[in-house]
Amino acid sequence: QLQASGGGLVQPGGSLRLSCVASGTIFSFNVMGWYRQAPGKRRDLVASITHIGSTNIAHSVKGRFTISRDNAKNTVYLEMSSLRPEDTAVYYCYIIDNLGTYWGQGTQVTVSS
Repeated sequence: QLQASGGGLVQPGGSLRLSCVASGTIFSFNVMGWYRQAPGKRRDLVASITHIGSTNIAHSVKGRFTISRDNAKNTVYLEMSSLRPEDTAVYYCYIIDNLGTYWGQGTQVTVSS
C-alpha cells in the first residue's frame, strides 16, 4: 500500500514537497517514483529513483524537481520548486518490485495565482 501526501495550492514560483510511504511487504530491490496526470492528458513519468539512489528526472522538470528516498522509512520524496501553472496535475507515486507495480491514490498539485 502506498500513501501519498503533500499536495496543495501554490503560487507560481513556489515550492512543495510530496511524500509517499510504502507499507506491507516490500522487496529491497525496487524502484519508486512519481507520475503526474493533468486533466485530459496522459499520465507521464516525473521522476524515479532506484533502491541504490540512481535517479531519472523528466526533462520538463529537470533542475526544478528533486527526488529522494529514505529506505529505512520506505518513503520517497519529490521536492518541487519554481513551480509553474503547467505543473498542475494529480501526482501519483508508485513502486516497482519483484511482484509488480503498485500505485498510490494520487495527490493534487495546483499552481495558480
